[in-house]
Amino acid sequence: MKNVKSNILSPEASATPKLPGQTGKGMMNLVIDLIKPYRFWLIVVFAAMLIETAMSIAAPWPLKVIIDNVVGKHKLPDFLTWLRDFSSGENTMALAGIAAAATVLIAAIGAVAGYIDNYYTESVAQYVANDLRKRLYHHLHRLSLKYYDTHKTGNMLSTITSDVGTIQSFASTTLLSILVDSLTIIGMVGVMIYLNFDFALVAIGVTPFLLLFIARFKKAVQKATQEVRIRQSEIVSVVQQGLESVRSVKAFGRQDLEEYHLGEASMETVKAALKARRVKSLLSPIVSVTVSLCVAFVLWRGAGLILRDAMTIGALTVFLSYLSKFFKPVQDLAKMTNVIAQATVGLERIQTILDADTILPQKPDAYTPGRLSGKIVFEHVSFAYDPAAPVLRDINLSINPGQRIGICGPTGGGKSTVLSLIPRFYDATTGRVLIDGLDVVDYKLDLLRAQIGFVLQETVLFAGSIFDNIAYGSLQATSDEIVEAAKMANAHEFISQMPHGYNSLVGERGMTLSGGQRQRIGIARAILRNAPILILDEPTAALDTESEKLVMEALERLMQGRTVITIAHRLSTIRDADKIVVLKGGFIAEEGTHDELMNRNEIYAGLYNIQAGVTPVSVTPADAPGKNQAAGKNSGL
Repeated sequence: MKNVKSNILSPEASATPKLPGQTGKGMMNLVIDLIKPYRFWLIVVFAAMLIETAMSIAAPWPLKVIIDNVVGKHKLPDFLTWLRDFSSGENTMALAGIAAAATVLIAAIGAVAGYIDNYYTESVAQYVANDLRKRLYHHLHRLSLKYYDTHKTGNMLSTITSDVGTIQSFASTTLLSILVDSLTIIGMVGVMIYLNFDFALVAIGVTPFLLLFIARFKKAVQKATQEVRIRQSEIVSVVQQGLESVRSVKAFGRQDLEEYHLGEASMETVKAALKARRVKSLLSPIVSVTVSLCVAFVLWRGAGLILRDAMTIGALTVFLSYLSKFFKPVQDLAKMTNVIAQATVGLERIQTILDADTILPQKPDAYTPGRLSGKIVFEHVSFAYDPAAPVLRDINLSINPGQRIGICGPTGGGKSTVLSLIPRFYDATTGRVLIDGLDVVDYKLDLLRAQIGFVLQETVLFAGSIFDNIAYGSLQATSDEIVEAAKMANAHEFISQMPHGYNSLVGERGMTLSGGQRQRIGIARAILRNAPILILDEPTAALDTESEKLVMEALERLMQGRTVITIAHRLSTIRDADKIVVLKGGFIAEEGTHDELMNRNEIYAGLYNIQAGVTPVSVTPADAPGKNQAAGKNSGL
């Protein structure tokens, strides 16, 4: 077994660093939190942007020198007087050569600066997206099950993939363009005022109205984009449900129905996307026409100034170049309204998850338990998923260390809910759940759950090897301990017969294994956990007789020396329990040993006799008289 290695990282190796302000902060604070670790890279990006902006401003000037000072005979600008020796006579071509060389040099410096800011911006975007995905996943795993009861998994998947991807794309491309254009516009305003103050006022005067128009238009685009993202999330939910349930779909021949569901969701997405496109498509043409009017005015007015020798052709050429670049941020903003809206919507959806406040609270001075003895007490416990419909009502139950307790009763009686309160998957609405005399809310949550083992009706296996799946019970376990746990769970024999033994890969959710094999791996996982409290939720309900025998043998070994609580519909599996609790309608209807409950001849006896094929004696239970009571009781079984 020395060649067997686990790919599962320890929590310490894989834990996501907790970032501050996970709830109740605005989107801007979220963005600041995310980019704060990359301040140095952002300084490098900003410096490169300044250089790129400077080169963009300088780019038209070599052409102006050629037009005005090589072809024409105009005086060089004051800041270029050091080139005066090249601006007359035979040296004119030398000036042209300098202008040509300057064009290449400006382009080269701008290209290097552009490479640096593109690379580092992409780096920041990738790492921010990585941190955001980890932060979301970290937060989702710490939400209580109540959150998952009311939210679609498909929507969460869409947020952690598509929305994070949208923000990454925005940060690496769109945001860079906006920043570069914004810096360029500041520099160009000064140069345009230097070239012609009147023309500069035309550009500056039009810009606020365009920006105001775009800002108002952006709200409509954002609303349309929000609808598109909702529809896209619904597609993810439909596809996820259909593929996860593909065996049931095929078994019932409902492929056409699932395709219809996808078709409906997809068509709704198409309609929402086309509606959003109609809104977005109006903006860019309106801005382009407005900009062209400004350019047309400058051309007309500039031609007049040139004819009166009030302006040079080179100066008009440079001004027109600047004018197009001056309006480029406005035009880009119009074109990028869709991307900006998508990023804004993505941030809102991410912030909604991060603001979810259904995390189970842990006290600052929470108790660190040693190994628990396993005494569990329910004191007047009530619980409701919905306040209008209580699930548990005034539950009082005492379980001593090492006792085996069976819980049964009609469906909907609250059996699984009772077990969910012990490891704090939910907190009781009223009352207390005590373990070893201390309220479960006073324990450190992770350390409390580490003291509880689980074997559920359907063991969930993860992508990976059988070794990894057993090691999920204890990441520090050695290979020998894992093999020993498999032997105790009656799993070693079938694992050894597989082509790659413990390194054999299981299919998605372990579907390449039989139900009994999956359960035995689940039992091996619980054995490895070695917890003093064991919760069994109908572990043999879906097994055939042979598999049930092997699983029950393994469970018997597992239960030795532990406090065991078992939910069972098959009552024969709990008849030897130290105490059997019958739940009905959220109340404890009966409590006692198998023999005691059979002698009472009420709910438990009626259910047991029906399963055993024995004709029940006519009884009149206190809560529902009548000779058909036993049959009525079985209706929820």
